[in-house]
Amino acid sequence: MYIATLAGGRRLAGCLSAIDAQTVPVEVVVADNGPGDGCAEMLESDFPSVKRVSFGGRNLGFGAALNRAVAAHGEGPVIFLNDDAIPEPEFVEELLRCQETSGAAMVAGVLLRSDDPGRIDSAGIICDRGLTAWDYLTGEPVEVLATASDPFGPTGGGALFARSAFEAAGGFDERIFLYYEDLDLALRMRLAGHRCRLARRARALHEGSATAGRRAPAKYFHTGYSRGYLLRKYGVMRNPISALKTLASDGSAALGQLLLDHTLAGARGKLRGWREADGITPLDAPTDQLEPASLRRHLRVRYRRRRP
Repeated sequence: MYIATLAGGRRLAGCLSAIDAQTVPVEVVVADNGPGDGCAEMLESDFPSVKRVSFGGRNLGFGAALNRAVAAHGEGPVIFLNDDAIPEPEFVEELLRCQETSGAAMVAGVLLRSDDPGRIDSAGIICDRGLTAWDYLTGEPVEVLATASDPFGPTGGGALFARSAFEAAGGFDERIFLYYEDLDLALRMRLAGHRCRLARRARALHEGSATAGRRAPAKYFHTGYSRGYLLRKYGVMRNPISALKTLASDGSAALGQLLLDHTLAGARGKLRGWREADGITPLDAPTDQLEPASLRRHLRVRYRRRRP
């Protein structure tokens, strides 16, 4: 299991303690993006069996750090978990069971709201043809899992990937510092012919945006950057209809952030991401596997995200 961390501390300790209680043995590797010695002292004193990969006090970003941790240690399925998630004892066992029975290269775990464990925070990723993505089943009661279909891909906060497929896809795109790197990976895995399955009983409590904050300008900037980068990487704006829908959706998002949070960080990030994707040969998104774009749905999802 691979966990990226920046702050370490209480959240990471709680996560690692829960991993110690898993029903199957788990090798744990922490990708430490923290400054200085990061979480080294805590791991050495409290979790000596955990391997640590550090980067000289530099923060490489979520995907880049995990890529290096996967390359440095481990074999077999690649399992990712956020450091602010507390997995139930059967979490890893259920991910492995789902992968073994389905043969899927991607398996999505279920993250439950830590402040309301009866409701789902995320059960993977859903994406439309404008590459607007949202958390699958967010806000729904856990009972819907019994009959839920599979998502487009897993969220990086609770996922399993077949190692060979992960490596063949090139892992996470390291130009994406934070947010939507899991969407990009799922898009490339889908283009390679892989599918995702939902492990309905692989559950973890999730604090959600514990590092950046749900509506912090830094989060808006990084999500905006990733959005702009992916729009260009997958050539979404080449199609006039998709371009118009995207401009309407993204324009409403920027206006909402300006009026409600008094920031244009998201818009600035989007422009930066678009520019930095210059020169990349665009990929064709798997539109036949994506949902139709809907401005009404985009607005509904944003409203739901803003609710406490």
